[in-house]
Amino acid sequence: MKAEFNARVVAESEDIVDNGGYAYFPASAVRLDWMEKSPKTENDLKCPHGVQFYDVVVDGRRAVRGAWSYEAPLPRMAEVGGRFGFWEDVSVG
Repeated sequence: MKAEFNARVVAESEDIVDNGGYAYFPASAVRLDWMEKSPKTENDLKCPHGVQFYDVVVDGRRAVRGAWSYEAPLPRMAEVGGRFGFWEDVSVG
């Protein structure tokens, strides 16, 4: 499975965890050099799993808050800890 933005592969792996309809990639499969931490919003701070959103920046184009990871997932979300999900301008398939 791949996550793509701006015609570039941001993440690629067969080790995918599906949770809540989102595909979560292991951090080792993600181009972390293209991830920039987004400032946390009030809603982010309320997230019980410690969500951190990232802007995906590739060749000067930016997918604002196009990726996220849970820093401290509760047990029901433990399987996605240390993984990245993508949405909106980042296509996954």
